Amino acid sequence: MMLVVATLTTLGLYIAQRNLEATASRERQREFERELDAMHRVQDVRHAALEELGRVLVRKPRIHAALEDGAPDLLYPSARDALRELMANGDASSDKPGRALHAKFYRFLNAEGSVIPPGDARDTGELDPAEEARLSLKKIPERQQLGYLRRNSGGGGVDEIIATPIISTETGEVIAAIVLGFEPAGPDQPGNGARLLHGIWLNDELHLPELDTATREALSAEVGPVIARNHANSVEVSLGGAPHLLFFKVLNPTSLFPPAYEFSLHPLAEALEQQRHLRWQILSAGVLLLLVGLVASHFIATALSKPVEKLAVDSEQNREGRERAEAELEQTNVELQRSIRFSSDASHQLKTPVTVLRAGLEELLAKENIAPEMREELSSLVGQTSRLTGVIKDLLLLSQMDEGRLRLEFTSVNLTELIEAWLDDFSALEDPFHLTIETGVTQNLLIVGEKRYTSMIVQNLLENARKYNRIGGVIRIRAHRRDAFVILSVANTGNPIPPEAQQHIFERFHRGASGENIPGHGLGLNLARELARLHEGDLRLMRSDASWTEFEVRFRVFENSSATHAATA
Repeated sequence: MMLVVATLTTLGLYIAQRNLEATASRERQREFERELDAMHRVQDVRHAALEELGRVLVRKPRIHAALEDGAPDLLYPSARDALRELMANGDASSDKPGRALHAKFYRFLNAEGSVIPPGDARDTGELDPAEEARLSLKKIPERQQLGYLRRNSGGGGVDEIIATPIISTETGEVIAAIVLGFEPAGPDQPGNGARLLHGIWLNDELHLPELDTATREALSAEVGPVIARNHANSVEVSLGGAPHLLFFKVLNPTSLFPPAYEFSLHPLAEALEQQRHLRWQILSAGVLLLLVGLVASHFIATALSKPVEKLAVDSEQNREGRERAEAELEQTNVELQRSIRFSSDASHQLKTPVTVLRAGLEELLAKENIAPEMREELSSLVGQTSRLTGVIKDLLLLSQMDEGRLRLEFTSVNLTELIEAWLDDFSALEDPFHLTIETGVTQNLLIVGEKRYTSMIVQNLLENARKYNRIGGVIRIRAHRRDAFVILSVANTGNPIPPEAQQHIFERFHRGASGENIPGHGLGLNLARELARLHEGDLRLMRSDASWTEFEVRFRVFENSSATHAATA
């Protein structure tokens, strides 16, 4: 018995330690991902602002005039006033809050993608010839390009650059481009400076100012081969003898500029120290438990040995008793098997209890001798079973998505036909509100999706617009293609969603005050948004005021060359 106790205790300690290490590793990864996610959200907002800034600049009339009139020598003088405010705070040393949206330099590219010399660079930002040459592209870009420029002057470092094409107002063709240089963004959360080191890998060189040259070179040699094989990854590395978790991903995967990678380092020393401390606590508790178990097993073995000895002496006398016990045990086993079979049959019969209940209620409703008040109660119960069935189906679908067991077979789906089919179904329903339906749907809108689930998205949006409307109200449906997406918007009149409730409308089982007397169970919008995201789109609330409440869902366009494929959620 002492051997059994020692073996079980050792096995328990081993399992506890392995679970501790796995849990700690997952917690470190989640903490790192949370910090990265917060930083990436800030960077996404900043990139959107910089891209919009570039689009505004290329629409300046004086810049277009200089280019379209064939006067490149007047290009920079014409742009000077338009870009004066942008360059006013472009000094990298500035500590003003808005400096991230002010340019350090700008240059124009001609129709071949080469830099147009600025002449006097005092107003356009200083660049040495090598830096200026790295701004040139093999061809003029047709859309905005994100890139990074390694600086030789001003203390070195890397600048973020945005190239925006300039389109002729006469021919509609790209005739030039403007390249704007900015100081790259880094982690900006309070207290994160000592936790998250952020840098950029460009042209096989790591730019991370917080590290000394020797450490940067050692780190570059370790992760350089990994970057050559992957666009994004996370690995554990040693930095100055201390363990760190490193994450990298490509910042401009489709850009004409050379690829640049984001580097983020998270220290693990504190987490590993806590893990070691917990491991020692577990080992200490295990040793104590082992000692207590050994002592207890000794006394228990001693106490149990006496009855065993007595049983050996009296075995013949107790043979009949053992036979009776064996017979009773066999009878108990038979009863147990019978109970198992009964439980199996009962489970099979109870798989669809709501369906059976509804069938019974509908059978009662079919009888002719039922009192009116009883018929009304039965009808109400049938409606509740229908609602419960819908809740069960939606929850099962959501649980499949949560567990990653929902498999989607993406094919071409005609969204136009799907909308028309649902509108036909709605026209056959009772309309207590006397609603007017306005449609503006482009013909033959083909999207990538699975018909069953895209149909559920459209159904939920249309049912929402019908239920939360007013008497004599309007449902407005619009669908059209925008770039690589098909945009479907469904709007309805009625009471607006309060501002404080708008952030909760996509939560499961959320129902606002306006929906207390409206049929439903608060899963429709959540289910529709989750399905839209599984289709690589999204569902958003665009507005909700006294005039309209409007939802917009995006689907990917199905191209003729697109191959059908499967995805598991």
